[in-house]
Amino acid sequence: MPIVVIGLSHHTSPVELRERFAFAEAKIPEALQKLRSNGVADEAVILSTCNRVEIYAATTNADRSAFQALRQFLVAWGDYRGPLNEEIYNLSEPQSVEHLFKVACGIDSMVLGETEILGQLKRAYDLALQHKQTGGRLNKAFQRAFNVAKQIRTGTNIQRGSVSVGSVAVELAEKIFSALHGRHVMVIGAGDTSEKTARALLARGAQSIIVSNRSYDRAEALAVDLGGRAIHFEGWAGEFQKIDIVISSTAAPHYVLDRAKLEPLMKLRKNRPLLLIDIAVP
Repeated sequence: MPIVVIGLSHHTSPVELRERFAFAEAKIPEALQKLRSNGVADEAVILSTCNRVEIYAATTNADRSAFQALRQFLVAWGDYRGPLNEEIYNLSEPQSVEHLFKVACGIDSMVLGETEILGQLKRAYDLALQHKQTGGRLNKAFQRAFNVAKQIRTGTNIQRGSVSVGSVAVELAEKIFSALHGRHVMVIGAGDTSEKTARALLARGAQSIIVSNRSYDRAEALAVDLGGRAIHFEGWAGEFQKIDIVISSTAAPHYVLDRAKLEPLMKLRKNRPLLLIDIAVP
């Protein structure tokens, strides 16, 4: 049973378009079930990250009709009615399996060799496996991809330098402020990317971390781990006068910060610079 891939990534589409097609993790089991119950795929894994949205499918009909069915499913899920020319790509074997290996190794990432994608790919696979949406074909391909990724990371220097979007954000902050010693940071969002970015900032000398999240319990748990302080989500504006760097990484479908909210707060800062970095999708 051949493996096919359909999707869009930072190579083919802007972030605004990728956001339209993004799958919320809670909705992925439903999407996987629809793929199979509608006869679009016999096995399926959905990978949805800030830089790519991809469906890996094993299907008995790896022909044009299969790709058309997958494309229609993806477009319908994103409720997108605009033109799509080169933004969505489709791959059949052996290119599809080669692509899976490249993604797992970080070779296809925006930041070459970044480490986060392997964890994201494993979570996507585990979610499909947990809901019994994979079979022998995808199980074998993904396990092989994970093994190849491990070999590449241990046998090469691919991880040298910045290896995640979060670490690139930290480097940007260092370039702007020269050094992070004494800087006060607010992290909006308490997910994995937020945690990794916050730890990187602290490792580079940031003085304090404030964590804001819609779930105060999650914000508090992360703040305790980081030696920082948690605040309620609606209380972020009250902290802006003394913050130097804001990292936003939430799953909100709308803007958390915008000009209308920030403009009056900036007047209170008396010309002190404020670095805002948004690493969230959508």
